[in-house]
Amino acid sequence: MAYKVILTDYEFENLQYEEEVFQNSGLDIEFIKVQCKTEEEVIEHAKDADAILNQYAPVSRRVIESLQNTKIISRYGVGVNTIDLDAAKEKRITVANVPDYGMEEVSNHALALLLSWARKVTLLNNEVKKGNWDFKACVPIHRFNEQTVGVLGFGRIPRRLIEKVKPLGFKTVAYDPFVSGEEMAAVGVEKMELDDLIRHADYLSVHVPLIPDTYHLINEERLSKMKRNAVIINTARGPIIDEKALADALKKGIIAGAALDVTEEEPVSINNPLLEMDNVIITPHSAWYSEEAMIELRQKAAKNIVQVLSGTKTPYALT
Repeated sequence: MAYKVILTDYEFENLQYEEEVFQNSGLDIEFIKVQCKTEEEVIEHAKDADAILNQYAPVSRRVIESLQNTKIISRYGVGVNTIDLDAAKEKRITVANVPDYGMEEVSNHALALLLSWARKVTLLNNEVKKGNWDFKACVPIHRFNEQTVGVLGFGRIPRRLIEKVKPLGFKTVAYDPFVSGEEMAAVGVEKMELDDLIRHADYLSVHVPLIPDTYHLINEERLSKMKRNAVIINTARGPIIDEKALADALKKGIIAGAALDVTEEEPVSINNPLLEMDNVIITPHSAWYSEEAMIELRQKAAKNIVQVLSGTKTPYALT
């Protein structure tokens, strides 16, 4: 039996890793690559597909309801906000992601952003390049063991981040309504409610998925409760933070700074006021990246499809 697999969109130079997985699967797979931007384009190309491989193109309810034969939608990455999970579940279509491919990379990137702020490396570099050779440009800096790192979410990535910051001396606290205080305490982390965590954290690192309940989770009200020396680090999804409220809080000195790998609009608009602020570090949604992580991501996303088309269940199934 021949299977039709549609790749809705991609930004890789070639597709050798996906093609190798499909060629070595033992299945007769026709792998079709397109570059869809809209629902209409996805419907046109994927309506009779047996499987869909997805990066950023919208796989909405309308798209899913048009699908005639699809057994699995596999997405590159951890987040699945491009896919309507409820609609897929109703049609008994498996949705799978790759939740573990970038655990080291994202936790390392969050750590790098945190340390850059904790020692004000980026700020000092910029000052020196302006001709200002003076340590007072970074005043104040505090010892790590006098500061608290708070994480929003307690999944794979924030747990790994905590494993990396604890030996440096930071106190660690976490918020996750789905993880017990006992489980956190077992790894030396104090569980707090969200607003308590926000009040205590010197560094607030965001690691929750983007779902309706987390959209603008960090808003004007919560920003107002943070320490004036606090720094927000976001390597999750941009819309978890209300950027207008964040820019206002930074401008008014309500919090000290932000280090963002993600923004509400990507690519970030050149007119975004955050780009004009010296107390903001922004990287281009690159936390996930290493050569090894990229290969793992692409292979596992393709293997999700092979497993389901072979009649077995992928361990990364969400529906």
